Amino acid sequence: MTALPQGSAPGSTADESAEAEVAPEPAEGTAAGDLAVDGAEAAATDGPGTATADEPEPESPGDSKTPDASAQETEPAAEDAEPGSGAGTAGATAEESESAGSEATDAKAPEVSEAAAELAAQRELRARIEQRKAEKEAPIPAGTKLSGQAADLLAAVRAVESGEKSGAAYFGGPTPAPRRPAPAQQAAPVRPRSPEPAQAPTTSAEALASVRDVLTRGGAPEALAAQVTGALGEQAAERLGADPWQLLAVPGVRPEQADGFARALLGAECRPDDERRAAALVGWILEQAAVRGHTALTADDVRKALAARSVPDPDEAVQQAVAEGVVLVFQDGLAGEPEPSEDAEDAEEAAEPAEPVEVLLGLDRYALAEESLADGLARLLNSPVRDDGSVWPEGGELVRAVAGSGLVAHTGGEAARAESAAVVTAAAAAGLRAAGAAHTADGRRRLAQLTGPLAAFTVAGLLSGEGPGRDADGALALDVLVVQDATQLDVETAAVLVESLPDGCRLVLSGDPGVLGPAGAGLVFNDLLAARVCPVVASRLPDPGPVGELVSGIGIGELNQVEAPGKEVVIVPVRDAGEAVHRCVQLLADSIPRAIGIPPEQTQVITVGHGGSAGTRALNAALKQRLNPGPGRFGGFDPADKVAYAEAPGRTVIGTVVGADAEGLRLDCAGAPVLVPKERVESTLRHGWALTAHQAVGMRWPAVVAVLPGDAAQGLSRAWVYTAFGRAERHLSVVHGVDQALPRAVAEILPAPRTTRLTPLLHGLLKTAE
Repeated sequence: MTALPQGSAPGSTADESAEAEVAPEPAEGTAAGDLAVDGAEAAATDGPGTATADEPEPESPGDSKTPDASAQETEPAAEDAEPGSGAGTAGATAEESESAGSEATDAKAPEVSEAAAELAAQRELRARIEQRKAEKEAPIPAGTKLSGQAADLLAAVRAVESGEKSGAAYFGGPTPAPRRPAPAQQAAPVRPRSPEPAQAPTTSAEALASVRDVLTRGGAPEALAAQVTGALGEQAAERLGADPWQLLAVPGVRPEQADGFARALLGAECRPDDERRAAALVGWILEQAAVRGHTALTADDVRKALAARSVPDPDEAVQQAVAEGVVLVFQDGLAGEPEPSEDAEDAEEAAEPAEPVEVLLGLDRYALAEESLADGLARLLNSPVRDDGSVWPEGGELVRAVAGSGLVAHTGGEAARAESAAVVTAAAAAGLRAAGAAHTADGRRRLAQLTGPLAAFTVAGLLSGEGPGRDADGALALDVLVVQDATQLDVETAAVLVESLPDGCRLVLSGDPGVLGPAGAGLVFNDLLAARVCPVVASRLPDPGPVGELVSGIGIGELNQVEAPGKEVVIVPVRDAGEAVHRCVQLLADSIPRAIGIPPEQTQVITVGHGGSAGTRALNAALKQRLNPGPGRFGGFDPADKVAYAEAPGRTVIGTVVGADAEGLRLDCAGAPVLVPKERVESTLRHGWALTAHQAVGMRWPAVVAVLPGDAAQGLSRAWVYTAFGRAERHLSVVHGVDQALPRAVAEILPAPRTTRLTPLLHGLLKTAE
């Protein structure tokens, strides 16, 4: 564990705990996790909506409710620290996930795929923004000192937000990212290379030494040098010395720690109204919003969050960030805009100021992904589907919808997976190139049972080169693609997937809107349903058995008593967390194998969070002691330990430890060998007898033990209960210690909404096409 100085805003005595609701201390996430979390805990979380190692999971991604303090381990409150003090802690966070197929091209071929060209264009735009910022010799003071386009943009934002002028005067409709044409002459299909192990960027020893020197002068741990250079580049020392608040670009660093670092470097020149501080905070606030699932925030929400961080003039800070290109500004509809008319009287009314328009702020990374995704979905929806004279066999409602549309949404529970899998087999019977993809390896296994193993993949595997390969234009060689678990698609992954599909390909997005949302930013499946731009087929197949009946009721807000003659559903009341742990171990190791006939290795424990007296850490420790005691000689693990491997944020693989060698820890994950490099063991691996509901999304087990201790009541929601209980196939035991909090959560606590732009973008594109 390393340490960073922390404290309140420089020169401020304001209570930092009074932060606005729009930007709470991040209770979830991976890429920008809490610095107080040690490396193993931070990386094992699943992104937005996923509890950190120190906190129970919130009721839904982006939820602002804070679990009861007794149920978690909290980080120390922010306190003023003298420069060089050891206040605060720091640790490694999980590696940021990369879309594996985004750069899938042949290294020897001069041509590039359409998807790769699109992503290259996006990188070029980001590079231009960075270049424009670097060319400025000094920060531009906010307000009247701006000139040219910056001044015009500042005036536009003020006029629109105040209602003085209509938003149409300044903001046009959404402009999708242009699609790059594929190379005209390409002799052979381009197959993407197999993904190579992630390697840390090479950094010179001199650059690292310079960064260590700056960190030491600021009272920060030298161990952060590699992370700083990774975030800021070879010139990290110069950039950090000129702007200490750029330390916030390092995942896990918090504002109070960056403030302490800045005080140590700048001394009396460190002020809460420093424009460098304001700009860094705006970017940090939006990064934290992305961790909670938002792709944008309203300008008003950003200002409130800045005020909570003791920024004296949040309005100018926002305008400065927009002018400097730190964030992008978007219009969310035209509130009260009058229709154009030639009538003189109507023209006078049209000249009156329109109602204020809600302005959204976002990072270019998510803005480009949403616009590219909207463009791709509209392209599939409007392109003539590929038939080649094929005749589809007789099928259900979903098969008929897919036969006539390039984009179809399909909703339903576990039983509905058979309907979407039937589309793959029907398309193959019609002579079309068809495949199905799921979120997890377990989902792929269940899909393969319905379609055959040659047609089933994971989304990540499909993008990284598994499966049908690429056609002459660099797109996936498919006529029909069915994506199960579509609720787990974040906006960046979805954008890469859609851009990888050729014109005329049919795309079926199938998912259960009741489960917890994706780990990354965005809510693609729900946004598509809300947009109502494509056929939507709702499954009428009920999930079977008492467990299915219970889960179906939860989905509509009812916690019903169900008949369970074969002990399919068992409620085990407990009085406290200690008893909950004891009964959980007893159920897993003895009661369920004896009474139900399901062995411990086929039973999964699911609880609300990682911390607390009955969180995953406490339960895993107790279960290891009972099921596989040992000294943990391989980095805390022993052979035969059940483990959860976070191969990427939001994607957890369950396996068993086989052994270890000089290269790392070797696992067996459902028959597939997996090597976890030794440098990643601590940050990506944890014991897996007990998981959180977010980690368990997309997987199912013959038996599930859901642990609900009393101190986790505030972490419950309908989506959490629906997801956790729905992981059971044959048997569900509920270790129940939350009393009336469980039915109240099912009936009343819904997921907090995510701020996204996909729905209005789709509406704008289709309206333009008409």
